[in-house]
Amino acid sequence: MSITAAMVKELREITGAGMMECKKALVETDGNIEVAIENMRKSGAAKAAKKSGRVAADGIVKIAAAADNKTAVMVEINCETDFVAKDENFLGFTDMVVQAALDNKTESVEAISAVEVDGKTIEEARANLVAKIGENVQIRRVQVISATDGEVGVYSHGKNIGVVVSAIGASQDLIKDLAMHVAAVNPEFVSESDVPQDVLEKEKEILIAQAADSGKPAEIIEKMVGGRIRKYLAEITLKGQNFVKDPDTTVEKLLNSNNADVVEFVRFEVGEGIEKKEDNFVEEVMAQARGN
Repeated sequence: MSITAAMVKELREITGAGMMECKKALVETDGNIEVAIENMRKSGAAKAAKKSGRVAADGIVKIAAAADNKTAVMVEINCETDFVAKDENFLGFTDMVVQAALDNKTESVEAISAVEVDGKTIEEARANLVAKIGENVQIRRVQVISATDGEVGVYSHGKNIGVVVSAIGASQDLIKDLAMHVAAVNPEFVSESDVPQDVLEKEKEILIAQAADSGKPAEIIEKMVGGRIRKYLAEITLKGQNFVKDPDTTVEKLLNSNNADVVEFVRFEVGEGIEKKEDNFVEEVMAQARGN
Protein backbone atom coordinates (compact mmCIF):
# COMPACT_ATOMS: atom_id res chain seq x y z
CA MET A 1 0.00 0.00 0.00
CA SER A 2 1.26 3.48 -0.85
CA ILE A 3 1.98 5.61 2.22
CA THR A 4 0.72 9.13 1.56
CA ALA A 5 1.76 12.38 3.20
CA ALA A 6 -1.78 12.73 4.57
CA MET A 7 -1.44 9.39 6.37
CA VAL A 8 1.87 10.39 7.90
CA LYS A 9 0.37 13.74 8.97
CA GLU A 10 -2.60 12.00 10.62
CA LEU A 11 -0.36 9.64 12.57
CA ARG A 12 1.85 12.52 13.67
CA GLU A 13 -1.18 14.42 14.94
CA ILE A 14 -2.38 11.40 16.91
CA THR A 15 0.95 10.36 18.41
CA GLY A 16 3.07 13.52 18.21
CA ALA A 17 5.95 11.40 16.90
CA GLY A 18 8.47 12.52 14.28
CA MET A 19 7.75 12.32 10.56
CA MET A 20 10.29 9.60 9.80
CA GLU A 21 9.15 7.52 12.75
CA CYS A 22 5.51 7.73 11.65
CA LYS A 23 6.33 6.86 8.06
CA LYS A 24 8.35 3.83 9.17
CA ALA A 25 5.52 2.63 11.40
CA LEU A 26 3.04 2.95 8.54
CA VAL A 27 5.29 1.10 6.11
CA GLU A 28 5.69 -1.75 8.59
CA THR A 29 1.91 -2.03 9.03
CA ASP A 30 1.04 -1.53 5.35
CA GLY A 31 -0.73 1.74 6.14
CA ASN A 32 -2.83 0.51 9.08
CA ILE A 33 -2.84 3.53 11.39
CA GLU A 34 -4.41 1.75 14.36
CA VAL A 35 -1.83 -1.04 14.30
CA ALA A 36 0.93 1.51 13.80
CA ILE A 37 -0.18 3.38 16.94
CA GLU A 38 -0.29 0.14 18.90
CA ASN A 39 3.18 -0.89 17.72
CA MET A 40 4.58 2.54 18.57
CA ARG A 41 3.17 2.29 22.07
CA LYS A 42 4.67 -1.16 22.50
CA SER A 43 8.10 0.02 21.34
CA GLY A 44 8.02 3.07 23.59
CA ALA A 45 8.00 5.48 20.65
CA ALA A 46 4.55 6.78 21.55
CA LYS A 47 5.68 7.46 25.11
CA ALA A 48 8.53 9.53 23.78
CA ALA A 49 6.29 11.17 21.25
CA LYS A 50 3.89 12.50 23.88
CA LYS A 51 6.64 14.84 25.00
CA SER A 52 6.93 16.34 21.53
CA GLY A 53 3.95 18.59 22.20
CA ARG A 54 5.86 20.48 24.86
CA VAL A 55 7.66 23.65 23.81
CA ALA A 56 11.38 23.18 23.25
CA ALA A 57 12.88 26.67 23.24
CA ASP A 58 16.21 26.01 24.93
CA GLY A 59 19.03 23.99 23.42
CA ILE A 60 22.20 24.56 21.47
CA VAL A 61 23.55 25.88 18.18
CA LYS A 62 26.36 23.67 16.92
CA ILE A 63 28.78 24.22 14.02
CA ALA A 64 31.11 21.86 12.19
CA ALA A 65 33.52 22.97 9.46
CA ALA A 66 35.44 20.92 6.92
CA ALA A 67 39.22 20.86 7.27
CA ASP A 68 39.68 22.82 4.03
CA ASN A 69 37.38 25.64 5.28
CA LYS A 70 35.25 25.28 2.16
CA THR A 71 32.11 23.99 3.87
CA ALA A 72 30.46 24.41 7.24
CA VAL A 73 27.24 23.09 8.71
CA MET A 74 25.21 24.74 11.46
CA VAL A 75 22.33 23.12 13.33
CA GLU A 76 19.96 24.19 16.06
CA ILE A 77 18.73 21.42 18.34
CA ASN A 78 16.16 22.32 20.96
CA CYS A 79 15.21 20.94 24.35
CA GLU A 80 12.97 22.28 27.11
CA THR A 81 15.44 23.35 29.80
CA ASP A 82 18.94 24.73 30.18
CA PHE A 83 19.70 21.78 32.47
CA VAL A 84 19.22 19.29 29.64
CA ALA A 85 21.07 21.60 27.22
CA LYS A 86 24.16 20.88 29.33
CA ASP A 87 23.51 17.14 29.69
CA GLU A 88 26.21 14.90 28.22
CA ASN A 89 23.64 12.71 26.44
CA PHE A 90 22.08 15.74 24.75
CA LEU A 91 25.50 17.17 23.83
CA GLY A 92 26.56 13.80 22.43
CA PHE A 93 23.46 13.74 20.26
CA THR A 94 24.16 17.26 18.93
CA ASP A 95 27.73 16.29 18.08
CA MET A 96 26.45 13.27 16.16
CA VAL A 97 23.86 15.31 14.25
CA VAL A 98 26.18 18.11 13.16
CA GLN A 99 28.91 15.69 12.08
CA ALA A 100 26.41 13.58 10.13
CA ALA A 101 25.09 16.75 8.47
CA LEU A 102 28.62 17.78 7.48
CA ASP A 103 29.54 14.30 6.22
CA ASN A 104 26.36 14.03 4.13
CA LYS A 105 25.89 17.74 3.36
CA THR A 106 22.25 17.48 4.36
CA GLU A 107 20.31 20.73 4.21
CA SER A 108 16.96 19.84 5.79
CA VAL A 109 15.63 18.40 9.03
CA GLU A 110 13.90 15.62 7.11
CA ALA A 111 17.11 14.63 5.34
CA ILE A 112 19.27 14.57 8.46
CA SER A 113 16.59 12.66 10.39
CA ALA A 114 16.80 9.84 7.85
CA VAL A 115 20.62 9.55 7.95
CA GLU A 116 21.89 6.37 9.61
CA VAL A 117 24.70 6.47 12.18
CA ASP A 118 25.91 3.23 13.80
CA GLY A 119 22.95 1.25 12.53
CA LYS A 120 20.13 3.59 13.49
CA THR A 121 18.65 6.72 11.99
CA ILE A 122 19.09 10.12 13.59
CA GLU A 123 15.32 10.14 14.19
CA GLU A 124 15.53 6.85 16.10
CA ALA A 125 18.41 8.24 18.15
CA ARG A 126 16.36 11.36 18.89
CA ALA A 127 13.36 9.32 20.05
CA ASN A 128 15.60 7.20 22.28
CA LEU A 129 17.12 10.34 23.77
CA VAL A 130 13.66 11.77 24.53
CA ALA A 131 12.70 8.56 26.31
CA LYS A 132 15.95 8.59 28.27
CA ILE A 133 16.07 12.21 29.45
CA GLY A 134 12.33 12.84 29.72
CA GLU A 135 12.27 16.07 27.68
CA ASN A 136 11.18 16.98 24.21
CA VAL A 137 14.17 17.22 21.86
CA GLN A 138 13.80 18.52 18.31
CA ILE A 139 16.19 19.22 15.46
CA ARG A 140 14.84 22.62 14.48
CA ARG A 141 17.00 23.58 11.51
CA VAL A 142 20.15 22.71 9.64
CA GLN A 143 22.04 24.70 7.02
CA VAL A 144 25.06 24.01 4.85
CA ILE A 145 27.23 27.00 3.89
CA SER A 146 29.79 26.48 1.13
CA ALA A 147 32.44 28.72 -0.39
CA THR A 148 32.98 28.22 -4.12
CA ASP A 149 35.64 30.91 -3.97
CA GLY A 150 37.34 31.93 -0.76
CA GLU A 151 36.65 30.24 2.57
CA VAL A 152 34.12 29.93 5.34
CA GLY A 153 34.84 30.87 8.94
CA VAL A 154 32.84 30.25 12.09
CA TYR A 155 32.19 31.73 15.50
CA SER A 156 30.18 30.39 18.44
CA HIS A 157 29.09 32.54 21.36
CA GLY A 158 28.60 29.95 24.05
CA LYS A 159 25.89 27.49 23.14
CA ASN A 160 23.31 30.09 22.15
CA ILE A 161 24.61 31.85 19.03
CA GLY A 162 26.43 30.50 16.01
CA VAL A 163 27.61 32.32 12.89
CA VAL A 164 29.13 31.14 9.63
CA VAL A 165 30.63 33.68 7.21
CA SER A 166 31.69 32.99 3.63
CA ALA A 167 34.29 35.47 2.38
CA ILE A 168 36.71 36.01 -0.49
CA GLY A 169 40.27 37.21 0.00
CA ALA A 170 40.04 37.16 3.79
CA SER A 171 42.22 35.36 6.32
CA GLN A 172 40.63 33.00 8.84
CA ASP A 173 41.34 35.56 11.58
CA LEU A 174 39.47 38.26 9.67
CA ILE A 175 36.55 35.95 8.87
CA LYS A 176 36.27 35.00 12.53
CA ASP A 177 36.26 38.69 13.51
CA LEU A 178 33.48 39.29 11.00
CA ALA A 179 31.52 36.33 12.35
CA MET A 180 31.96 37.71 15.87
CA HIS A 181 30.62 41.05 14.65
CA VAL A 182 27.55 39.34 13.13
CA ALA A 183 26.96 37.49 16.40
CA ALA A 184 27.06 40.74 18.37
CA VAL A 185 25.27 43.19 16.07
CA ASN A 186 22.97 40.86 14.08
CA PRO A 187 22.79 42.60 10.69
CA GLU A 188 20.02 41.54 8.32
CA PHE A 189 21.86 41.79 5.00
CA VAL A 190 25.43 41.86 3.68
CA SER A 191 25.14 45.10 1.70
CA GLU A 192 22.61 47.66 0.46
CA SER A 193 22.16 45.81 -2.83
CA ASP A 194 20.84 42.80 -0.90
CA VAL A 195 17.99 44.73 0.73
CA PRO A 196 14.71 43.83 -1.04
CA GLN A 197 13.00 46.77 -2.74
CA ASP A 198 9.73 46.14 -0.88
CA VAL A 199 11.54 46.39 2.48
CA LEU A 200 13.11 49.67 1.42
CA GLU A 201 9.82 51.09 0.10
CA LYS A 202 7.99 50.16 3.29
CA GLU A 203 10.60 51.91 5.44
CA LYS A 204 10.55 54.94 3.17
CA GLU A 205 6.75 55.09 3.45
CA ILE A 206 6.98 55.05 7.24
CA LEU A 207 9.66 57.76 7.28
CA ILE A 208 7.67 60.00 4.92
CA ALA A 209 4.60 59.67 7.15
CA GLN A 210 6.68 60.57 10.20
CA ALA A 211 8.29 63.55 8.49
CA ALA A 212 4.96 64.82 7.16
CA ASP A 213 3.86 65.62 10.71
CA SER A 214 6.75 68.06 11.04
CA GLY A 215 5.00 70.61 8.83
CA LYS A 216 8.20 71.21 6.83
CA PRO A 217 8.15 71.88 3.04
CA ALA A 218 8.19 68.88 0.68
CA GLU A 219 11.79 69.45 -0.48
CA ILE A 220 13.00 69.51 3.13
CA ILE A 221 11.03 66.36 3.91
CA GLU A 222 12.64 64.64 0.91
CA LYS A 223 16.11 65.48 2.21
CA MET A 224 15.17 64.33 5.71
CA VAL A 225 13.86 61.01 4.42
CA GLY A 226 16.93 60.51 2.22
CA GLY A 227 19.22 60.96 5.21
CA ARG A 228 17.17 58.62 7.39
CA ILE A 229 17.12 55.95 4.67
CA ARG A 230 20.92 56.06 4.47
CA LYS A 231 21.09 55.69 8.24
CA TYR A 232 18.59 52.81 8.14
CA LEU A 233 20.62 50.98 5.48
CA ALA A 234 23.80 51.42 7.50
CA GLU A 235 22.08 49.92 10.53
CA ILE A 236 20.72 46.79 8.84
CA THR A 237 23.65 45.92 6.54
CA LEU A 238 26.89 44.28 7.61
CA LYS A 239 29.05 46.50 5.43
CA GLY A 240 27.33 49.66 6.62
CA GLN A 241 27.77 48.96 10.32
CA ASN A 242 30.63 50.22 12.49
CA PHE A 243 32.99 47.35 13.20
CA VAL A 244 32.60 46.15 16.79
CA LYS A 245 36.35 45.83 17.39
CA ASP A 246 37.04 49.26 15.92
CA PRO A 247 33.95 51.54 15.95
CA ASP A 248 35.86 54.26 14.12
CA THR A 249 35.67 52.27 10.88
CA THR A 250 32.88 50.49 9.03
CA VAL A 251 32.95 46.83 8.05
CA GLU A 252 33.03 47.90 4.39
CA LYS A 253 36.19 49.96 4.96
CA LEU A 254 37.72 47.07 6.88
CA LEU A 255 37.04 44.72 3.97
CA ASN A 256 38.38 47.18 1.41
CA SER A 257 41.60 47.65 3.38
CA ASN A 258 42.13 43.88 3.25
CA ASN A 259 41.06 43.46 -0.39
CA ALA A 260 38.36 41.13 0.87
CA ASP A 261 34.62 40.74 0.47
CA VAL A 262 31.79 38.89 2.23
CA VAL A 263 29.64 36.62 0.09
CA GLU A 264 27.11 35.60 2.73
CA PHE A 265 26.60 34.97 6.42
CA VAL A 266 24.22 32.82 8.44
CA ARG A 267 23.37 33.47 12.08
CA PHE A 268 21.44 31.09 14.36
CA GLU A 269 20.30 31.97 17.86
CA VAL A 270 18.73 29.36 20.12
CA GLY A 271 14.97 29.69 20.38
CA GLU A 272 14.59 32.77 18.16
CA GLY A 273 11.06 32.97 16.88
CA ILE A 274 9.73 30.32 19.25
CA GLU A 275 6.92 31.49 21.47
CA LYS A 276 7.42 29.89 24.85
CA LYS A 277 4.53 29.96 27.29
CA GLU A 278 5.47 31.64 30.52
CA ASP A 279 3.62 30.03 33.41
CA ASN A 280 2.51 32.42 36.15
CA PHE A 281 2.10 30.29 39.28
CA VAL A 282 0.63 33.13 41.37
CA GLU A 283 -2.05 33.87 38.79
CA GLU A 284 -2.93 30.17 38.51
CA VAL A 285 -3.36 29.86 42.28
CA MET A 286 -5.45 33.04 42.46
CA ALA A 287 -7.65 31.86 39.59
CA GLN A 288 -8.27 28.56 41.36
CA ALA A 289 -9.06 30.40 44.60
CA ARG A 290 -11.62 32.53 42.77
CA GLY A 291 -13.13 29.38 41.28
CA ASN A 292 -12.20 30.34 37.70
